Amino acid sequence: MALTNTTAAMFMSALDGSIVLIALPPIFRGIHLDPLAPGNIVYLLWMIMGYRLVQAVFVVTLGRLGDMYGRVRTYNAGFMVFTIASVLLSFDPFVGTHGAMWLIGWRLLQAVGGSMLTANSAAILTDAFPPDRRGFALGINQVAALAGMFIGLVAGGLLSAWDWRAVFWVNVPVGVFGTYWAYRRLRETTSATGGRIDWWGNVTFALGLGGVLIGVTQGLQPYKNHAMGWTNPTVVVLLGGGVVMLLAFWRIERRSAEPMFDLSLFKIRDFTVGNASALAVSVARGGLQFVLIIWLQGIWLPLHGYDYEDTPLWAGIFLLPLTIGFLISGPVSGYLSDRFGSRGLATAGTAVFGASFVGLILLPVDFPYWAFAALIAANGIGSGMFAAPNSSSIMSSVPASRRGAASGMRATFQNSGTAVSIGVFFSLMIAGLAGSLPHTLSSGLQAQGVSAQAAAQVAQLPPVSSLFAAVLGVNPVEHLLSSGGVLNTLTPSANATLTGREFFPSLLSGPFHQGLVVVFSVATALAVLATVLCLRRGKGTPEREA
Repeated sequence: MALTNTTAAMFMSALDGSIVLIALPPIFRGIHLDPLAPGNIVYLLWMIMGYRLVQAVFVVTLGRLGDMYGRVRTYNAGFMVFTIASVLLSFDPFVGTHGAMWLIGWRLLQAVGGSMLTANSAAILTDAFPPDRRGFALGINQVAALAGMFIGLVAGGLLSAWDWRAVFWVNVPVGVFGTYWAYRRLRETTSATGGRIDWWGNVTFALGLGGVLIGVTQGLQPYKNHAMGWTNPTVVVLLGGGVVMLLAFWRIERRSAEPMFDLSLFKIRDFTVGNASALAVSVARGGLQFVLIIWLQGIWLPLHGYDYEDTPLWAGIFLLPLTIGFLISGPVSGYLSDRFGSRGLATAGTAVFGASFVGLILLPVDFPYWAFAALIAANGIGSGMFAAPNSSSIMSSVPASRRGAASGMRATFQNSGTAVSIGVFFSLMIAGLAGSLPHTLSSGLQAQGVSAQAAAQVAQLPPVSSLFAAVLGVNPVEHLLSSGGVLNTLTPSANATLTGREFFPSLLSGPFHQGLVVVFSVATALAVLATVLCLRRGKGTPEREA
């Protein structure tokens, strides 16, 4: 009962973290807002980043509340909050910026509900299952979460082709049934510990991590004449203030009698090593999804004859090998970790995970699909091999009374890694594009008869807008030239070339590949670090480790 209910909840929560990615074009069309217009990129960023940001900030607190007042009680409330927010999202009564603010606001509430589910599901399973079955149970749960991330890409494309509101409707029947089912059938298997809320710890942690993640989000936006906003005083204050608050949080937690973030758990080697390796893997994996979407939608699919408006759906379909890799390896590795322990499987998983990034570096931008499919399948298999044994190792290593807090801490490392990864990967890509894309774009436009002045204006488009155009399935050249009336001054042949499928992807390929090599090299280094960390965990099977 615990496994089936929490698996449905984890799948639903993770699905909603990614389903909006593919559905962004019809969502913004539905509320009549151009996300690429000056000043509107902020709405696009918060639609992408806000959900994960809230989960990263609140998941530890909600895990601690589960220990204090009951994990099942907190989990059930999360199901209800998530479902209510999903209903409200689908009834957006506004258009334009007000419509975007409505969606962002209820997405943040939805993320709070998702955090209540995520923070307590692993603890509920660890309570319910004996050590020799725990890896299998947590493996199923982890695969549901990871598969939800990537199935969301396909589901978002299919549902938004019918109606953009259906992206939010899909959660409602699952949420209503899951909430009823959880309240009727789930039972507490351990006693609530009670205690007091660590208010100062909660406040400093929320302000600190929130400041850092909001600063990262703001840093991706152009600032004055810069491609990104890292020199923006607001960003500097957010990042600096966030770090100061996190340092204050660390000092408070060391002295607190009932800390929110139980630092004593880091004395447990498997807990520390497991979370450190999970953080490295989540940073490496978090931005991968966006990079692959941009690669497919912005370059590969248009070069292979797919219209821009169709690329979001097909990108989700072509990423299915990644999901299949998760689905195959996750339950199997969870089952095997129950018998043979976590260290070997987790280490092998990070090694396969890192090797797939090396293969992606060596792929040409216009790759043969079979090679791309094999490499992303290997990436998914490696992630699945790592996730279940690592989660089992972490959760089995802590005392039963601290499992809610431990589960929240584990989820915080993963969600923070994903949110930071998006900022880091985007920054690396933008930095790579900023040096060469403007000149390449200006020269290519002038070769098609666009005046030097008009070409220069288009070339000044911030690289982040080019990347987001790819995510949205929009031809940025056509978008900009048509709004400026330049297309009407060109010959039919030049007009057809500029608005066709191949012009912008061909120009973007060279600069994009330079950024791609940097991004995947960083991901490879993180995978190597995770492999080294995995080798330092305990050698025993979960029964002995527990």
